[in-house]
Order: sequence, then C-alpha cells, then structure tokens
Amino acid sequence: MSPLPDQPISPLDGRYRAAVGELGEHLSEAGLNRARVRVEVEWLLYLTDRELFGSHRLDLEQTRKLRELVSGFDQVEIDELARLEATTRHDVKAVEYLVRARLAELGLASVAELTHFACTSEDINNLSYALTIGAAVREIWLPRLRTVIDALRDWAVRHRSDAMLAHTHGQPATPTTLGKEFAVFVGRLERVAAQIEGTEYLGKFSGATGTFAAHVVADAGLDWPAVSREFVLSLGLDWNPLTTQIEPHDWQAELYSRISHANRILHNLCTDIWTYISMGYLTQIPQAGATGSSTMPHKINPIRFENAEANFELSSALLDSLAATLVTSRLQRDLTDSTTQRNVGVAIGHSLLALDNVARGLGEIAVDTVKLDADLDANWEILGEAIQTVIRAEVTAGRSSIADPYAMLKELTRGKRIGQKELVAFIDGLDIGADAKQRLRELTPRTYVGLASELVDYLDA
Repeated sequence: MSPLPDQPISPLDGRYRAAVGELGEHLSEAGLNRARVRVEVEWLLYLTDRELFGSHRLDLEQTRKLRELVSGFDQVEIDELARLEATTRHDVKAVEYLVRARLAELGLASVAELTHFACTSEDINNLSYALTIGAAVREIWLPRLRTVIDALRDWAVRHRSDAMLAHTHGQPATPTTLGKEFAVFVGRLERVAAQIEGTEYLGKFSGATGTFAAHVVADAGLDWPAVSREFVLSLGLDWNPLTTQIEPHDWQAELYSRISHANRILHNLCTDIWTYISMGYLTQIPQAGATGSSTMPHKINPIRFENAEANFELSSALLDSLAATLVTSRLQRDLTDSTTQRNVGVAIGHSLLALDNVARGLGEIAVDTVKLDADLDANWEILGEAIQTVIRAEVTAGRSSIADPYAMLKELTRGKRIGQKELVAFIDGLDIGADAKQRLRELTPRTYVGLASELVDYLDA
C-alpha cells in the first residue's frame, strides 16, 4: 500500500475546514506568531517613543514599515520563523530574531537591543494569547452564537401562539407553546452571551517572576508598574499587576467555562429539537440531492442536530480540561500551559462547527400544527390540574364544600385517558359556582396555555 500524501489529522482541518477555517486567522501557530511579533514591535515602539535608554523616536515612515511586519505577516515570515526555531529550539526567541533582522534591514540596528527588552517569553506569550483568543471569540465565535440566538428568537416570536402538549418526565403535562419553549433557550443563551461579552482579557508584563527585577536594575527611577499598565492597556487588554512569571490564566478558565456552559445549553436545545422531530411536532424539510440512509430511501435524518450534539460535547470536554488545568502552575512557572493553550483553537473550533450545524438545522425544519393539535386533543386528562385548582379556589371562597379536590381529580385522571365529553360531564356534576363551571366547560387543552405567548415578550424586556 502506497503512503498517503500529507493529510490533516484533525477533522477541523480536513472535513470541516470550510465551517471553522476562519479561526486559523487567530488560533493557529501562525496567528500566535503574528501576535507575538505585534507585541514585540509595539513594545519597542513604546520604548523609543519615550526615548528611553538614550533611544530616539522613530519617524512616521520607520514606524509604518516596522508595523508592516505585523500587517503584512505572511508565508515569508512563517517560513523564516520555522527556520529560526529549528536553530533556537525556542519559539519566542525566533520571533525576537525575526524582529531584529527586520530592524537591521530598516537601518534601525541602533535600537535592536530594545527588542524583547526586560521581557521573559511569557510576557510576550500571555499578551499574544489574550489578543488572539479575544479576537477569535469577539470576531468569530460570538457572531456565530448571535446568529443562532437570532434564529431562535425568530422561532419564538413566529410560533409564540402554537399550542403544544408539554412533557415532564416524558409524560403528557400542562400545555405550553412552541414559541415559549424556544424563548426559554433564547433567554438562557442571552445571559451567558452577556457574560462572555464581558470577559476581561488580562495581561501581565513584569518580567521573569513578575517582580520587575530586571527593569528596576536597568532604571530604578522609572515607575515600571505604570509603564506596564499603560503598555498592556494600549493593546486593548486589561492589566494584571499580581502575577508569577505567568499571568495566572484565571480569565481563560472563566471564559472557557462560560463557552462550555453555552455549549451545554445548545446541546439541550439539540436534544429537544431531535425529540420534537421524533414525536412529529417538527418536520424536516427535504434538501435537494440529500440522502438520509444508504438503504432506506424514505429517511430524513436530523443530522444537523446530531452533529452539533457531538461537537458541543467534544468542545466542552476540551474547554473543561483547559479551565481545570490552566489555573495551576507549579511555584512561579511550569510549561504545562504551553501545550494546553495550543488546543484552544480546537476546543472553540468544535463549538463553532456545532453552532454552524444548529444554524443550518434551524433553517431545515418546520412545525406540524396538525400533529400538535392532534396530541393536545388526545390528552384531555391534562386539564385535571386546572379543574382541581379551580375547585380549591371555590372552596376557599365558600362556594364549594368538596373535600380534597386533588384526590378527586387523581382518581378521575391518573393513568387514564378521558375525552372532552367525559370531562364536561364531570364538570357539570361539580359543586362549584356557575362562573367557575362555565370557565372549565370552555377550557380545552389547546387554550390551557396560561401566559405562554405573553412570556415571549420578556425577550425584549
């Protein structure tokens, strides 16, 4: 058997690349290296702008060309960094050497020693990860989540009045509306989305053990914490003054836990939709050319939601692991986070793929109102709750002397199927007021939905 040409191991880089490939702009090795170059360049410009250590401010053209190393970062730099790292055996040192080489090409060798000045590798890395993860979440993952939330909101509004038999413990229960059930998911997702949008992307920039030791030796007169804070904020990040060699990653743990939480809410959505499809409440719209089964021609499988379930599970497993492990580093530093952080893109990628499937799936289903009505009409016994509640109110108001109305309705309905005719006859024989009797006679499973439709309005509250 001849060997295959180079093939991706991860399905995210193979089969599913079209759905998640844009994450590579940020959460790839190249994306990380570009961010590292940006931090190194901006730190050098920060120092020269303030003419520290006898340096001079770069003119506008020099500054523009130096920043072009970031804006124009492409395969040339990727290949050069690979060659440098093959020699240095150190990824951040390779970035430093790349920047130094560009300074020489620009005739700026005089400030080359300010490249990576007083930095430990983690000063560069933690800021780079904060930049790339923040960009991926804000620019790619959150907009995809918002697409799903918007689609669910549309479902909630359009189907707010579509009465549906509810099922608690898998058994027929007090009716609801399909729209209200979708609104529940919108409310849950909006809450966690707001938490994710409020994430602090923390950064440290304080040297080998977070003490500014080398900085103070170089110039004891500078307010180095103020310098660090100003520089970190200039990158659009939040500053963390109390760290070891590494920024402790607590913000990452919080973010990954919240994304995992969103995954699990959406997983719940998928299992509910799958179940509604199996019950016939939702139907699947045939897609031209699609095949549901290799042997059963009639089948339309809910593959969008099944695929999403699996990918949400994979994503949460990875995110939970990241959240659990990244918050621990032995003493002032170990390298356990080096490999784990490189898998952030994989974790978010599986969630992104799942979101894509949910969004597509929501556009491929429809409501079968005939089936909804049929199930409601077949379960008149669910009105037992309404009847015993009205009797209780009548007893309290002195208009009835019925003892233990719950037991009475339990005897009538538990484990039994009764129809409208039997229920109306039972109501007619009750010792309750005429108004209460009339309300119960007019009640049907389809109208016994309380304020379900009105509750959808809370999405705009």
